[in-house]
Amino acid sequence: MDVPLWFALLVVGVLGVKLIRPPWWLIGVLLLGGFLLADSVLAPVIDTAIK
Repeated sequence: MDVPLWFALLVVGVLGVKLIRPPWWLIGVLLLGGFLLADSVLAPVIDTAIK
């Protein structure tokens, strides 16, 4: 069974919000921070560290 990455991330995100119940501002900060880091100068360094 092939599951698209966006769907798997959506399911994990929804379950995480339901089970852990973090504040909404923290979710927004994490999403915005990840979006900004992905397009920054640090992106190649993060990509190398992850691989």
